[in-house]
Amino acid sequence: MSSTREENVYLAKRASWRIISSIEQKEESRGNEDHVSIIKDYRGKIETELSKICDGILNLLDSHLVPAASLAESKVFYLKMKGDYHRYLAEFKTGAERKDAAENTLVAYKSAQVKVF
Repeated sequence: MSSTREENVYLAKRASWRIISSIEQKEESRGNEDHVSIIKDYRGKIETELSKICDGILNLLDSHLVPAASLAESKVFYLKMKGDYHRYLAEFKTGAERKDAAENTLVAYKSAQVKVF
């Protein structure tokens, strides 16, 4: 697995999400409800793609990479990566999903920190 490649795919989609979110806010402030509706639909599609990327990476980390990591450095790397992908989810999720993602971020980062010390 190339974490850099996956990170780049995510970052490109996240940039798209941020641009669309900014446009959505501008259109809302202008009262262009027809545009806002279209933009929200598109933003939802981007969020679905972002979720799939993050969920796929998190599944791979949980099912294979973290359990198989024999070196402390590898385990720390994968746990930090796990925290990063939960943090990415927290950037666009709302409500309980955002809270869960934020809590999972903290747990993963703390687990990585424990492995360092």
